[in-house]
Amino acid sequence: MINLKLSKFDIDCVQSISEVLQFLSGKWTFLVITELLKEPQRFNQLRRNLGNVNTKGLTDTLRSLEEHQMIKRTVFPTVPVTVEYSITEKGSAFSAIFKEINRWKHEWESWTPSSSSSKES
Repeated sequence: MINLKLSKFDIDCVQSISEVLQFLSGKWTFLVITELLKEPQRFNQLRRNLGNVNTKGLTDTLRSLEEHQMIKRTVFPTVPVTVEYSITEKGSAFSAIFKEINRWKHEWESWTPSSSSSKES
């Protein structure tokens, strides 16, 4: 086992990442966020746009994201009731993380162990 001495910053960073990943680890979470970054959507519209998501999986994901204030659920008093989901300011701020992940992926996608010396310089 490797014994690493971590600074307080490193410990805080790892703990923060772990906490965020706890509620973002759902199978559909990232896809739901990306769909709602495009525009507010109703449940069935979201389900169609996601493809093969099942109702329970989508419901659980939406509840978790709402609980963590990443999305907002708006109920309209119509018959039948209309519910729309939209991204919150907090959820919208997460798009910067998506962009950074995308940048990292493109920077490293062609990396192989034999090319590691060129990336390290």
